[in-house]
Amino acid sequence: MELTIECQKRPDGSKPNALRRSGQIPANLYGHQGTESVALVLDAKVAERLLIKASINNSIVDLNVTDVPWRGKTLLREVQRHPAKGTVYHLSFFAVAGHGDTDVEVRLYLVGEPVGVKRDGGVLDVHITNLPLRCSPESIPEAIDIDISNLEVGDSLQVDQIPLPAGAKYMGEPGQSVLTILPPQRSSDSGTES
Repeated sequence: MELTIECQKRPDGSKPNALRRSGQIPANLYGHQGTESVALVLDAKVAERLLIKASINNSIVDLNVTDVPWRGKTLLREVQRHPAKGTVYHLSFFAVAGHGDTDVEVRLYLVGEPVGVKRDGGVLDVHITNLPLRCSPESIPEAIDIDISNLEVGDSLQVDQIPLPAGAKYMGEPGQSVLTILPPQRSSDSGTES
């Protein structure tokens, strides 16, 4: 998913809390010119709308800094929220164009109900819900769907069994278990045998 937003360079000497009170959210852009970063500010409503559609380390954001001028593809790297109110506090973007492959976290979506759960009363035990991948910014998948409907009690699914998008490389532990279908839970008998 690619999104487009506009922002401006943060005024020199501006205080983050004063910006937030005026409806602005502080942000930073990294990697657009080597190690140099740019302090930015964007409208709070734009930030909230962005976060409805975007996810950290997964969404490409076409960032337009109107007064620098700079425009390019970025990855939303970090979202800080107010600890009590939950409102957006700060955003961090990382420029990805021209940097080659980038590391992302891609959500796993489990499709179907395992036969071992549906028919045999087993329990679905999910170990991980995101996959760390390295791929080009243009080929970041929004999610990876996994059909689990044929899994039976005792079956497990490892990361290396998941088909990855073309050009993507798994960056986690090899052989890591994604999920297991556990045997049905039995309640312990508290009575005595006769």
